[in-house]
Amino acid sequence: MGQCWIKVCTQNDNVKSITAELGGENVHLITTMEKWEEKNSEARKEGKIVAVNFSTSWSNPCREIAPSYSELADKYPSILFLTVDVDKLAELTTKWDIKATPSFFFLRDGRQLDKLVGSNKEELQRKMMAIAESN
Repeated sequence: MGQCWIKVCTQNDNVKSITAELGGENVHLITTMEKWEEKNSEARKEGKIVAVNFSTSWSNPCREIAPSYSELADKYPSILFLTVDVDKLAELTTKWDIKATPSFFFLRDGRQLDKLVGSNKEELQRKMMAIAESN
């Protein structure tokens, strides 16, 4: 399980880091290309679908949908859930042409099955259910 770092400004403009748990044992925070390759290779070997949340720690929509994403990870353990920190992985963000966060991609064998841009919890749940049923 990974962690997402959130910066909070106080009245003095001092910045302190607060750790926000992504939650769920099936959510992995991806901050390096090596970790990305490792998890996708693991998914291919195990025949798993990969759900990827391209996200930032400072975005309110990303922070608001993170608990729902974690709940889905707990509900669908047969799917590998990843969260990519777009600020740390510009190379991957460019490769997947991420224009807004959060952006969710659903992959099988490294190929895109579906995607969702934005923090629409109901649509994320619908897409996740459809992907899980097709597995």
